[in-house]
Amino acid sequence: MRRFITIIVVVIIVGLAILALYLAPMITYPEKTTVLSFKLGSDAFSDGGLIPSKYTCDGLDVSPPLHWSDYPPTTKSFVLIVEDIDAPGGIFTHWLLYNIPANINMLEEGVEKVDELPSGALQGVNDFGRVGYGGPCPPSGKPHRYVFKMYALDEVLDLKPRMTRQELLNSIKGHVIAEARLMGTYSR
Repeated sequence: MRRFITIIVVVIIVGLAILALYLAPMITYPEKTTVLSFKLGSDAFSDGGLIPSKYTCDGLDVSPPLHWSDYPPTTKSFVLIVEDIDAPGGIFTHWLLYNIPANINMLEEGVEKVDELPSGALQGVNDFGRVGYGGPCPPSGKPHRYVFKMYALDEVLDLKPRMTRQELLNSIKGHVIAEARLMGTYSR
């Protein structure tokens, strides 16, 4: 009797395994959201090029001019995050700018270091502990890479100024419809 039950259990398990293999291709999973790309550039440096010292702690420490194009027409706002990806302690955030209106496609050199810009765009706190742009200021040695990441969003975020990088990244989840990157280098 015991052997009979064991055989029945094995038959059922094998049958379920075969059924699962048969049905697996029919199971649908949510499609991965495709994030489009657009163009981000600067008149101060080329992608992969050297960031002039004017835009660093060794110079005037002003933000470089930026311009972007070819973003989706459904864009409601933009977010800009600038990071040193080679910092000794891990990613170091140099600038958080968000709720940039969708009708703006450029930033002039030297964006004011205030909570809210006249356009309504808001600025977060960088890893220097200050609002606005903080230029490259690496320790001496190998060049560091600074990545300017621009995100096109499907909404204007309901946020306050002075957000941290992590708070901002959490807020944009599920709202990014396109992104652009520009990378510059700097060493001392």
